[in-house]
Amino acid sequence: MAEKSPDGVKYYRLSEIEEQNTFKSTWIIIHNKVYDVTKFLEEHPGGEEVLREQAGGNATESFEDVGHSSDAREMAADMVIGELHPVSLSLSLSCSWWSNWLIPSLVAAIITLMYRIYTTESE
Repeated sequence: MAEKSPDGVKYYRLSEIEEQNTFKSTWIIIHNKVYDVTKFLEEHPGGEEVLREQAGGNATESFEDVGHSSDAREMAADMVIGELHPVSLSLSLSCSWWSNWLIPSLVAAIITLMYRIYTTESE
């Protein structure tokens, strides 16, 4: 269930947001704010598929890549229903670190090792 902070902000855990990926309810995360875009699906200029692809997850990068106007940002502000729970936020950041740094580093290390083995054998 959503938790309320002392200042009245509703916090949603990532698992709660992920569950809202249906035709009846579509939520997305942009800059750690939770948006209910269900009623906006048919009105979205890019088509509802664009929002459905991001449903239940973090759409920040996609939202910024498109370069939404200030009018679009104002419209989006009306759809905010809460914020990503701080615990989910830290989990999200750790997952981001994992996929953005550790995996590529391991791949680079394996390629370097394979290259060294190959060059040693050919000498």
